[in-house]
Parts: sequence; C-alpha cells; structure tokens
Amino acid sequence: MKSAGIIDLSSIKKLDKISEDEYKDRLSELQFEILKYQIRFLEDKIPVVLVFEGWDAAGKGGVIKRITEKLDPRMYDVHPIGPPTPTELKHHYMRRFWIRLPMYGELGIFDRSWYGRVLVERVEQLCAKHEWEQAYEEINDFEKKLANNGFLVVKFFLHITKDEQYKRLKDRETHTYKRWKLSDDDWRNRDKWDDYEVAINDLLEKTTTDVAPWHVIHFEQKKAGRIKVMEIMLESYKKYYKKHHGKRGE
Repeated sequence: MKSAGIIDLSSIKKLDKISEDEYKDRLSELQFEILKYQIRFLEDKIPVVLVFEGWDAAGKGGVIKRITEKLDPRMYDVHPIGPPTPTELKHHYMRRFWIRLPMYGELGIFDRSWYGRVLVERVEQLCAKHEWEQAYEEINDFEKKLANNGFLVVKFFLHITKDEQYKRLKDRETHTYKRWKLSDDDWRNRDKWDDYEVAINDLLEKTTTDVAPWHVIHFEQKKAGRIKVMEIMLESYKKYYKKHHGKRGE
C-alpha cells in the first residue's frame, strides 16, 4: 500500500473568500447531493467513515454541522473523541474506535479519531515512543482492513495559522454562547505548537495512502473551507462508485 504523496502544512494555500450568496447557494446544492448519496449508501449497504482532525478552533464542529444538516438522523452518528476513559485505557487503544464504526449503509463521523495516538499522545508523552512509532503501521493496516471490507474512508485535516487560532480562541473567551467550546487545554496546547506541527507533518507523510489519503484544507476562510470539504466528499463518493459499481458513479 504505497503512499499517495507527501503533504506538508507549509505547502497548504489559503482559500479565496466567497460571498454570502454564493456560499448559501453552493451549500444548499452540496447538502442535497450528499443526501442523495447517503440514500444510495443505505440502499447498497455501504459504510462511510469521515475523519476530521485539525488544530483547536479550526472549524471541525462547524463543518460537521453543515454536512449533517439535511441528513436523516438515523443515517449517521457523530463521535466527538476525547481522552480515553479509565475503562478504555484497560484495552488496546484502537478498541474504542472499532466499536464506533458505522454499520453497513450508515455514516460515521469522527471529530478527532485514532490519530490521537500519534498527535496528542505523542506530544504530551501519554504513551511510550515505541508505541506511537508503531501506531502509524497499525493505523494504516486498520484503514486498509476497512477498505478491503467495503468501507469508504475520507480523511480531512483542517489547517489554520497560529495567529488565526489565537483570534478564534479569544473570540470564544469573549462571547458567552461560545465559551463552552473553550478549555484550558486549548491555551496550553498553543505552547507546544511547534511540537504539534512536527507530529502533524509526520502523520500526513506516514498515513497518506492510496486507500485513505489525507485532504488538508486551509480553514482561515471557514465558509470556503466548508464548501471545499463537501466538494471533496462528493468527489470521493463518485470515485468509490465508479471503482466498485461502474457507471453508477455518475
């Protein structure tokens, strides 16, 4: 399973700003297309996994909200992933993700994921060096097994600059209705930005594969970023159908 190409955060270009009218029109179109595909996945019993990683305050929750806005709640599950519980720590680190995988025909969305092993657990030294080093191969094998069993796995990393993150965290701190999103860890993690950047670049290099490539999107322009994510989703859906079902990909 060869690499699908090396990605580096420094090479990710910002998206152009789009107008509010253009955003609303395009968003509506994409949401309808996503709904149509999800109905097809349900009929054909195809399980889909969307993985969202990214910097704190990059916009993961916002894009997930727009993706699911028009879907029947029975079609999908969203899994916001936090630190493992004491019970989960008694098992292999991948177990809690295996049991959250979608059933055939459903959509499983992971707001953070198994990549925590090679990100936060690596940077915060929550596991031994040999454990996170071997995790790259374990993760690639896991995603390959999913693909071999008919799963479609689409992975996104949402990128913003350190300055943009500061603005968004201060905005959350200022507005009462956004403050629930903010934690002490958000501020503390900024002190290790450089360490996280190294870990992210390693992750992109080592886990971008033919069966599950990374899509890295600059999210300084949130609305343009959401549109880009949904366009890539649909491209991935069409490619899957063309590969597995011939002309049904059209």
